[in-house]
Amino acid sequence: MFPEFEVVPAVDMQDGQVVQLVGGERGTGKEYGDPVAAAERWVDAGARTLHLVDLDGAFEGERANAPAVESILEATDVSVQLGGGIRTAADATDLLARGVDRVILGTAAVETPEIVEAISDEYPGSVVVSLDAKDGEVVVSGWTEGTGLDPAEAATRYEELGAGAILFTDVDVEGQLEGVRTDPVRRVVEAVDIPVIASGGVATLDDVRDLQAAGASAVVVGSALYQGEFTLEEAMAAVE
Repeated sequence: MFPEFEVVPAVDMQDGQVVQLVGGERGTGKEYGDPVAAAERWVDAGARTLHLVDLDGAFEGERANAPAVESILEATDVSVQLGGGIRTAADATDLLARGVDRVILGTAAVETPEIVEAISDEYPGSVVVSLDAKDGEVVVSGWTEGTGLDPAEAATRYEELGAGAILFTDVDVEGQLEGVRTDPVRRVVEAVDIPVIASGGVATLDDVRDLQAAGASAVVVGSALYQGEFTLEEAMAAVE
């Protein structure tokens, strides 16, 4: 997983459309059309991994964009990681059997940590635990509920349970195109030996370089790509 630093395009889906939210707040999103078309666009531009999120699943607990995910799996041949609404080990293993390469667990991992171990035993390295931080605290349920967990301490716990990677999202800067904060990312990176995927706030090519320098193995980019702040090709070239 991520032998070299990767720039991973986000395909966040709500009501069958690509959406980019600001700070994780419902109703703040801009729509960017069909998810399958977006996925194909990023693959054509050179993406080696796609980051899919079912926002309806994250907020409601039910994966409403499953048909779009199936279509993306059929239309592309790159690595796919999927999050949003995956609440049980059965949900996760079903998706992995269908061709998803990695499942992203947030709420489920916090509420039932042993789910990480159960899935990892059957599909080693397939679980990405999503630690989304707001005001320095891990939040769940579509970033609406605090947990009291410290991101770095939580990352260590999930590594011990078999997580293949940590997805660290800085919710305070997510979707705002105002830049990244490297200190919170570096804290998580230094706490674990597994890959850390950074997300949130990327606005410039320097942000991408800064996250690479902070030790992240990959960065998920959404709004900056969709709004044309830079191209995927430019971002990949910046960290070669």
